[in-house]
Amino acid sequence: MTTDPADPPAAGADPVDSATRSGPLAGVVVADLSTVLAGPYCTMLLGDLGADVVKVEPPEGDATRTWGPPWVTNIDGSRGDAAYYFAINRNKRAMRVDLKTPAGRDVVARLLARADVLVENYRVGGLARLGFPDAELERINPHLVHLAISGYGPDGPRRDEPGYDFIIQAVAGLMSITGAPDETGGEPTKVGVAIADLTTGMLGAVAVLAALAGRERAGSPAEGRGQRIDISLLEATISWLANQAQNFFATGVPPGRRGNRHPNITPYETFRTADGTIAVGVGSERQWPRFCAALGLAGLAEDHRFRTNGDRVTHRGELRALLDARFAERTTADWLARLAAADVPVGPINDLAAVFADPQVLARRMVETVEHPTAGPIRLTGIPFKLSATPAAIRLPPPLLGEQTEELLAGLGYAPDEIARLRADGVV
Repeated sequence: MTTDPADPPAAGADPVDSATRSGPLAGVVVADLSTVLAGPYCTMLLGDLGADVVKVEPPEGDATRTWGPPWVTNIDGSRGDAAYYFAINRNKRAMRVDLKTPAGRDVVARLLARADVLVENYRVGGLARLGFPDAELERINPHLVHLAISGYGPDGPRRDEPGYDFIIQAVAGLMSITGAPDETGGEPTKVGVAIADLTTGMLGAVAVLAALAGRERAGSPAEGRGQRIDISLLEATISWLANQAQNFFATGVPPGRRGNRHPNITPYETFRTADGTIAVGVGSERQWPRFCAALGLAGLAEDHRFRTNGDRVTHRGELRALLDARFAERTTADWLARLAAADVPVGPINDLAAVFADPQVLARRMVETVEHPTAGPIRLTGIPFKLSATPAAIRLPPPLLGEQTEELLAGLGYAPDEIARLRADGVV
């Protein structure tokens, strides 16, 4: 973070426990004006890495606080915020501000003057209409990295349309390759989580980190200065099409839906067993003969129709019929043991109860328990990246609406009587 010794204290400069300052982004202040999922997921990642994330919410709060059921139950038995909100808002301090008032805009301007990063997902032009066009942000803080998240981007014929994950999954082509094939009676299907939002949040965090690095690196075109980053749900989701997009570029033929079958590798799919379903991934030619031997079908490895992956893809239907018949003869547990012993990638189709009881998941700390001010101990998903020298950590639970408003205002230089006036006027 670049500051002048004469500058007033940053938003994170008020006394807090030293445990809240850890991770590679310790000292970086993020002004989070985003709501719902893509922006809050991005800022949660930055917070996990140690940034001081200040969540600025409208008077009614982030919409996801009401996206239930299910709800988190408070210690006293009352209904708390929605579980959805808890999923993406840890490691943040919350401030409730009415940006439609001049005094509210002044609060945010003070925060932005001290921040390193601004993350927002207003519809195109929305932040400018509130009094913060790009030129004003540049005037307030030339060092500010501004991540602007939108549905379709700030230009083009759809620039003014709102962005919703479900619609983006449809428009970006993702649903056209997800779900069972037409011939089985299937239909285009969305992914089971809001993957367009989550992908946008992750890529947004990557871009923010790149901009921060460029700001600090000598000789960079952005040395000492911030910059604007535009990212849209549409573009992030299209970038996620990866090999499927390249398959289309190579052939000119839009790929269809294959259910759980891989478009370029086989067998790499699910199979019904005598009592359930398993996932099998024969991902290399070395694994193919081991797979055949484990199934008691060693001759398949030398069958001219199936000798190489290209052969197997060409004769996919014939191979599938043989494998279906074989897998149906034994139980899931039996096949899991046989294939694992042969060092062939295989796994059960776990529900979330099984996932969060899995010894490997627990060993890697992908379930964490933190103390919440009204709900008591709550479980959250763990942090997927483990840094050896500057470890990420869950330092703060998801905040209550406006929970740290007063301490944040004090850190921004507001006197007690000014804070009382802002509360009395309904600004905070």
